[in-house]
Amino acid sequence: MLAITLFSHGYFHEEEEHADLVLLLFSPQIEHMITGIHAMYVISIITLLLTIIGTFGACKEKQWMLIVFAVGMILNSLVMIACEIQGLAVRPQAAKELKKQYLDMLPLANASEAFLDGLKEAQMELQCCGLDQGYLDWGHNISETCMCTEESTNPCVGVAAPRNNALFAHTVDDQPIMIYKEPCLPYLIMHEMTTINVTLGVILGVILLWVLSVVLCIVILCRLSRKEDTPAVVYSPEAKAGNYTTLAETTDYS
Repeated sequence: MLAITLFSHGYFHEEEEHADLVLLLFSPQIEHMITGIHAMYVISIITLLLTIIGTFGACKEKQWMLIVFAVGMILNSLVMIACEIQGLAVRPQAAKELKKQYLDMLPLANASEAFLDGLKEAQMELQCCGLDQGYLDWGHNISETCMCTEESTNPCVGVAAPRNNALFAHTVDDQPIMIYKEPCLPYLIMHEMTTINVTLGVILGVILLWVLSVVLCIVILCRLSRKEDTPAVVYSPEAKAGNYTTLAETTDYS
């Protein structure tokens, strides 16, 4: 968990400095994600310390250490369960908020350069054009990244490129230019929701792992608390005297 948190923090920090596809996908929620990463630092470090305490307690058979581990992991599990429930509850609302924030970027002529650079990168990666109404969102200045390629799998549509547009240079005998037909907004929202679903799935897996560790810890505590029956040693004078009886006389065959 700590390694994943460190990787995620560095990943988003790098994307904050470079406007590209991932920044476009996560920019509406980047502040909330950074806050969540900081919370994951705390949870990861606490979990690591509890794991060290629990392992040492199991090796040395220290009951108080195992109790600290079990209580701490139960509290951690409750916190993660609350996060899981909250994530499931806000997932539909998150999709609506994302759509609203992206639509607020329209018209694209008034959007920032960083957002436009990210949108152009998204158009090449996702094979789409514009945000809500396809290439119409670009007006008379359609981006070159909207052009379909030979490897395109999404549907394309032919449009006449204006002479003052950069796409006009790609026309042959005033033939229409093939550009992506579908807008990028559904793909962007789907990408974001997929990321949320994967995150919730990972959290659920972590919760199940923690619950298993708590169960194993309780089993160890029960075994440590169980008193082993040691058979009593009884002193017998007869055993010391060596009262043995010969069962049979030896026969001399010589």
